[in-house]
Amino acid sequence: MQFTASTVSLTVDDVTASQEFFTSHLGYTVQQAADGFASLTRPDAFDVVLLARGIQVLPPEQRDQRAGGLILAYTLADDLAGQEKRLRDAGVEITMPLREEPWGERLFQITDPNGVVVQFVQWAQDTA
Repeated sequence: MQFTASTVSLTVDDVTASQEFFTSHLGYTVQQAADGFASLTRPDAFDVVLLARGIQVLPPEQRDQRAGGLILAYTLADDLAGQEKRLRDAGVEITMPLREEPWGERLFQITDPNGVVVQFVQWAQDTA
């Protein structure tokens, strides 16, 4: 099996709000958009498809689901603290401030207007 792309599809109440959040703060661009739908892309990350809750293209049992319990995690090459500051300065609420876990993972989280949790991760340098 060979993959040619990776996409996460999120069912949200307000497609426009998430679309604006991802394009304004996370560097995504709109690939396609229509009423209740947006396809976002970024060359160095997975694509994001936003679908309006209740949209008829989904099977009936999936139409009323929300993107809950999901964390979109992005590993950054450097400047994790700088990105947290950039987002904070842009008015984005930091829902989990920058911290370092005992196993060496440094991370912080933000949440989009529809409750989609976005986490930024960097691994602490090995000092051994």
